[in-house]
Amino acid sequence: MLPRIAIIGRPNVGKSTLFNRLAGRKLAIVDNTPGVTRDRKEVQARLGGRDVLLLDTAGLEEAPPDTVAGRMRASSEVAIRQADLVLFVIDAKAGLTPSDRAFAAWLRRQPAPVLLVANKTEGRGGGMAAMEAYELGLGDPVAISAEHGEGIADLHSTAAEMLPEEEDAEARDRDRPLRLAIVGRPNAGKSTLLNALLGEERMITGPEPGLTRDAVAVQWEDDEGKVRLVDTAGMRKKARISESLEQMSVGATIAALKEAEIAVLVLDATLGMDEQDLRIARLAEREGRAVVIAYNKWDAVEDRAVARRKLEDTLQTSLAQLKGITVVALSAITGKGVDKLMPAVRQVMERWNRRIPTGELNRWFEGAVARHNPPLADGRRIKLRYATMPKARPPTIAIFGPRAEDLPEDYRRYLVNSFRDAFDMPGVPIRLHCRGGKNPFVEE
Repeated sequence: MLPRIAIIGRPNVGKSTLFNRLAGRKLAIVDNTPGVTRDRKEVQARLGGRDVLLLDTAGLEEAPPDTVAGRMRASSEVAIRQADLVLFVIDAKAGLTPSDRAFAAWLRRQPAPVLLVANKTEGRGGGMAAMEAYELGLGDPVAISAEHGEGIADLHSTAAEMLPEEEDAEARDRDRPLRLAIVGRPNAGKSTLLNALLGEERMITGPEPGLTRDAVAVQWEDDEGKVRLVDTAGMRKKARISESLEQMSVGATIAALKEAEIAVLVLDATLGMDEQDLRIARLAEREGRAVVIAYNKWDAVEDRAVARRKLEDTLQTSLAQLKGITVVALSAITGKGVDKLMPAVRQVMERWNRRIPTGELNRWFEGAVARHNPPLADGRRIKLRYATMPKARPPTIAIFGPRAEDLPEDYRRYLVNSFRDAFDMPGVPIRLHCRGGKNPFVEE
């Protein structure tokens, strides 16, 4: 297990900026609005020559447990209890606050070692401002500027010294995890589903729409192996997105979708599938990602036969490019049906990753062409010679022959659907490339 380092502090002291700096890339949304980070975000990074797991947490605030701020604090406290090292970040420019002092007193009672980080110490007088942090009784503060990169080398070396010793005998499983993105509209139950899969309250949930603002990755392991789950912010219609913060949230969701292998599209079964859900599914298909639909809130549906029929009709008429898409009806809040999701995802992953041998592929291709000859193009016959599969993830077919590039769209769809049926690949995006050969007897 990699050592876990939790970055904590009150809102707007620069935790996410420091997280991005240590991770080496912009993973967490950074904005001047306090409380942008609401869920624990984690990433593997290298710190002082050691591989570590960095955790960006929500701001520590005094708040009742049933409020959003209270649930954010509870999530941060879980991260602290699981951490091997805590980076307690304060704003040296603003000076110590009663909240800083209260949380420092609480941290002194926790088992994990704490490294005090005085952020925003750039410019003249920055080092002197950091001296005030000695009052907290957490040892020597490390003065940094996360935004400008000052003092980061000292932070690396000091943090590495405070980490537990590496165990040489510990074997690490370096198998690449399945990368899974959970996407959908706001309030469809994405974070509740992630919590149900993990068996813990990992994400902040509640009736308020838009609680998740960033794409939050979680390392997990099911019965089949490692999984990298990414919970994303809800995607509304583009016309309704006005705030820059929400624009960044949607950008993070799209980036997470591009990095994923499988997208779990969470639908609210009480509302059915609308145009925005279709847009998200089409976006995943354009990115070449296989899609599994989690039909959530199934326990609240009164007429289930009608709900299923409506969904099937919508998928058949409006999402033909993902013909046969897998649908898992479940209730994330009660846990019913959630155990069926990952087996379905693993099955779709096998299809998405499958390579067809060239001989088997061309036997299908010859039969498909024989059953339905290509139409004429400009009065001339199109001769299709052979097919290859240059890559999987998603399955990609290349077809060669004179004037193959002139194949009409309906014949291309015929070949894709024939390939999908022949090799049992429902719900998987399939790419078809047609490449014609030059006629040496025709002058250019």
